Amino acid sequence: MKIIPYENKYKNQVIALILYLQNFDNKVDLSLHEQPDMDDIENYYMKKGGGFWLAINSSDDIVGTLGLMKKNQHFGILKKFFVNPDYRGREMGVSSKLYDCLLTHAKQHGIDCIVLDTPAKCTRAHSFYKRHGYQQIEHSDLPIEYDYPDRDSYFFVTHI
Repeated sequence: MKIIPYENKYKNQVIALILYLQNFDNKVDLSLHEQPDMDDIENYYMKKGGGFWLAINSSDDIVGTLGLMKKNQHFGILKKFFVNPDYRGREMGVSSKLYDCLLTHAKQHGIDCIVLDTPAKCTRAHSFYKRHGYQQIEHSDLPIEYDYPDRDSYFFVTHI
């Protein structure tokens, strides 16, 4: 398994994985229409100083995704962090490898604060974020404003 920066040739696989995990695994009921960033990852993430990474297995299938939107000089928004259930867990290390790419990129680009939103029901994700130093905050305490699809969301922040 390898981690690579986003390539447009994987666009359909990325969309399929994210929509499946959002709607069938996590049951948050989101459409592609509600997430215009998925249809233009290069412009929403990469061209604005953020990044988007893919975990790819030996069959060239996407098994994980992670995006970082650069909001301004020092703030980033972690988005689209999804891993196929067959590749989850510490023994596989997919989440950690994706997250390491995000951290390296953030530090190289002057991002020292990362925020994120995640559905309240995604408790496994909450545990990952807390293990990596994120603190849960109230929406009113977000240090920046950004659009997110509210599905009874929790908010987290970390300083790197």
